[in-house]
Amino acid sequence: MNYSVKKGDAVKIIAGNDKGKTGTILSVDASKGKVIVKGDGLTTQKHFVKPRSAQERGGIVEKERAIDVSNVMIICPTCGKATKVAHKVEVVDGKTVKTRICKECQASLDEVKASKAKTAAKKAAPKKTTAKKAPAKKAAAADKE
Repeated sequence: MNYSVKKGDAVKIIAGNDKGKTGTILSVDASKGKVIVKGDGLTTQKHFVKPRSAQERGGIVEKERAIDVSNVMIICPTCGKATKVAHKVEVVDGKTVKTRICKECQASLDEVKASKAKTAAKKAAPKKTTAKKAPAKKAAAADKE
């Protein structure tokens, strides 16, 4: 199933033990409908790790807990609010591109796709070339000989 959250998105947790806290998404598991969120003050999962060799250390390890996708909302980078996600389909350079937009301020949540389109336009523009001059020391040494 497709979800409107992606790796690297800033999210706010809207339900559960960590309600009201914010963090960033480390991974999305679409088959289970879970996301792993990293942030300060979020509850973690503790488990014991047994050392497998003499060089490894064992002990209690904390790792981020998986949270259900329905319990997080994306934070818009422009308005800074937790928002619902709308989708907009555009044609850029002959290709259809589906972008996520904020329902509050209509800003794009996919800056990466927008920046790729800008860099493609810059690459298509003709480049200016400049001739490099030879260093003055080498030219002076060549004149003395």
